[in-house]
Amino acid sequence: MAAGTIRYWAAAKAAAGTAEEPYAATTLAEALDAARRRHPGELVRVLTRCSFLVDGDPVGTRRHETVRLAEGGTVEVLPPFAGG
Repeated sequence: MAAGTIRYWAAAKAAAGTAEEPYAATTLAEALDAARRRHPGELVRVLTRCSFLVDGDPVGTRRHETVRLAEGGTVEVLPPFAGG
């Protein structure tokens, strides 16, 4: 299991009520499941529309269960932006 930081941006930040928080997970799927449990409600809905960067690399269409997280890594949660 790796420990790192999840950073929320824009609508995800508002829904989570925080700009960032730690993760302890092996995969992106595990980290996002834990975030959903910590922030039930609006964040769960927002995450369905988000894109993700893991250590600066876009996740794209890869299954979240296959995206491994690194010790000291960063997950960026990027909701759709107006005009973007």
